[in-house]
Amino acid sequence: MVDYNGRMGSVYVAGRGISPAEVERWTSAFATYLPERRPLDVLDLGSGTGRLTPGLAAQFQGQVYGVEPSDRMRAAAEQAPHPGVTYLKGSAEDIPLPEASVDAVLMFLSFHHFPDPLQGLREVRRVLRPGGVALLRTQFADLMPDLFWYEYFPSAREVDAAMYISLSAAQALAVEAGLTPGDDVVEITAEEPRTLRERYERLSHRALSTFEHLPADEIESGFARFAEDAERDPDRAMPVYSATMLVLTRPS
Repeated sequence: MVDYNGRMGSVYVAGRGISPAEVERWTSAFATYLPERRPLDVLDLGSGTGRLTPGLAAQFQGQVYGVEPSDRMRAAAEQAPHPGVTYLKGSAEDIPLPEASVDAVLMFLSFHHFPDPLQGLREVRRVLRPGGVALLRTQFADLMPDLFWYEYFPSAREVDAAMYISLSAAQALAVEAGLTPGDDVVEITAEEPRTLRERYERLSHRALSTFEHLPADEIESGFARFAEDAERDPDRAMPVYSATMLVLTRPS
């Protein structure tokens, strides 16, 4: 289990921040899979430092709840208040909201941190209104991207794959929880293009949970080689990857 009240919480904003343009692209993409009517009330489950939470309020014009177990991450989110956002201490397994209280739930790279994914999805179903939609933005073990920086950290690919479950396993959990999953994943491209230097600077904060599971010597040698390449060719354009998302619906 990654401790977001420790080192990770202190570096997350610097290493995992999302620009306003990226927030707009993400929330516009989410809107494609949600009802057109406004306002919509939304739960950002595992909201972390609030990277997307105010953007959800702007996009969907309803009440947005950011539920996050880490005090440090939630405190960072509260540094940028929004009148449509309420941050709450809580977990996926015990969401501090009444039954049928939101139109949509976003799980943005938080699902793999749920101690009990099935109970988490049952709670998602409970707080969704009938016909409500949950957007599960996650990686799937059988659909992992071939990230360029894996070349610097040979164990990272295996570590990442082990953190996630397969698409079929996620779909099966959703069904068991009383949700209807889509047959296929949705692919979204919202990330900004970045140079090799920019990628190095972001990754050097080690704000990805991957680095919590790598040997110290591999991290040290990998970043040394990465730094050399970033110094040699700083403006090299880096790949932009599509992100995978599964759409889940609470039956009416």
